[in-house]
Amino acid sequence: MKQKIAIEGMNCGHCSARIEKGLSELDGVNDVDVSLENKEADVVYDESKIAIKDIADKIEDLGYIPNF
Repeated sequence: MKQKIAIEGMNCGHCSARIEKGLSELDGVNDVDVSLENKEADVVYDESKIAIKDIADKIEDLGYIPNF
């Protein structure tokens, strides 16, 4: 499954790298591409291993606000 998630609170390259690294570490997330310019993440994940809510929770844990 591929999901585009708008993310509020990203201001710099460090922010986008932090989100990309954090999401990449989740079991079931196969690919992550975070765009600082577009303030969004494209996440490819396995629905049988992880729910989109868990991905959103991780973004919040990192200090950002996910919007679908």
